[in-house]
Amino acid sequence: MNVVKNFLIQFATLFGVGKIKKAPGTWGTLATLPWALGLNFLGPFFAMGITALLTPFVILSAELYEQKYGGHDSKEIVVDEFLGFLITMTWLPITVQSYVFGFLLFRLLDILKPFPIGYIDKKVRGGLGVVADDVAAGIIANIVMQFIYTHTAWLGSQMVITS
Repeated sequence: MNVVKNFLIQFATLFGVGKIKKAPGTWGTLATLPWALGLNFLGPFFAMGITALLTPFVILSAELYEQKYGGHDSKEIVVDEFLGFLITMTWLPITVQSYVFGFLLFRLLDILKPFPIGYIDKKVRGGLGVVADDVAAGIIANIVMQFIYTHTAWLGSQMVITS
């Protein structure tokens, strides 16, 4: 059990990414880019399913980190950015534009915390509270990007890979 617990505590920092002193949330989101890309190449249903399955582990990971080190929503915990960015990029085209815009929009929402993100951040405690505001930021970013994708050409065209 200690091995699993230690793994989840390390997962909370994305195995050390969160310990980068300057802008750990940004680094955590950057570290998520290949994961988001890989999941999206496998298809939107697969990406959504894996993201949903990861959610309880992400919450538990943040909870265990807080129990071990104290405090709430330590800057070192970046697994919440991992989950939030995966949500941001679900069902979007695999283009440079969508990943750059998704990254910037998610980070902006996560940093500024407009309503309801800021409200969730202040009111919900524990591992769930660490993760819930980033989930909200990911959902809002995804909705904005879905609107942009369906109403403009700003996010480019989906790349088609043929063999």
